[in-house]
Amino acid sequence: MPRIGITPAAADQIKTVLSERGEGLGLRVTVKPSGCSGYSYVLDFADAVTDDDNVFEEHDVKVIVDNEALGVLDGTEVDYVKEGLNRFFKFNNPNVKDECGCGESFSV
Repeated sequence: MPRIGITPAAADQIKTVLSERGEGLGLRVTVKPSGCSGYSYVLDFADAVTDDDNVFEEHDVKVIVDNEALGVLDGTEVDYVKEGLNRFFKFNNPNVKDECGCGESFSV
């Protein structure tokens, strides 16, 4: 069965942003063709769930992934990291075979 995981740090950040936003069901994660390697991650906040969506819940936070992106994202863990002054969501995706030099795109 497909799975998307989320770390406690990512869950806390999603909860914070949803609270500031005042609405939303969770984090929507998808991919789009992009960059020199093939795909890039796309993040948005989900206000609704469709029949084509898969909902994964961990640490009281929902991550929504559509059927089209699920094959690329299956097994991915979403994390929220702090590196120096930078803070960002990081994807630990076991399906990634190669990444471009700038880190913006990947191939599976």
